[in-house]
Amino acid sequence: MKKIFATLLLCLFVTTSAFAASADEQRTEINALHDKTLKNLYTKFPNAESVINECYAYATLSNTGIKLGIFGDAHGRGVAINKTTGERVYLKMAEQSAGVGLGVKEYDLIFLINTPEAWDNFLAGKIQFAAAADAAASAKANGLSIEGATYAAPGIWVYQMTTKGIAVEVTLKGMKIWRDKKLSPNN
Repeated sequence: MKKIFATLLLCLFVTTSAFAASADEQRTEINALHDKTLKNLYTKFPNAESVINECYAYATLSNTGIKLGIFGDAHGRGVAINKTTGERVYLKMAEQSAGVGLGVKEYDLIFLINTPEAWDNFLAGKIQFAAAADAAASAKANGLSIEGATYAAPGIWVYQMTTKGIAVEVTLKGMKIWRDKKLSPNN
């Protein structure tokens, strides 16, 4: 129980310090997380690099999720890259869940976006609800648990990689991804 509260306090500190950083510092940090996420993905799934090279666009989001009892919450940030136009859009993510579960985990989402229509829909910030049964664990900070790519929406597939923590849950989740207007003011 002490570890859960310590993790909650750490998440609060990290979130608060992100607000204190300048926009350029935040973009630099997100770009570093993006590079690390892709490196981890390519190490685990070497063919993922060729899949991303053939996609219209892709996005990476680094997230922290907490599930205590029947309610859960996750938040994160990342970047979407349109390989055709070169557009780079910085993102925020929020997720709410209700169901049975317990745990804290850090995880990365890598979205494979295959069409211009899917790109537009992805950036529109629509909430999608889906029932999910999830069990992911990693004992070490550098250990990975990759659940695999799954269908998310028309033209969009997603990998989820748990980078640290443990969570067991059966929930109904609502996720929203939107442009970070502070970091992507011209998009």
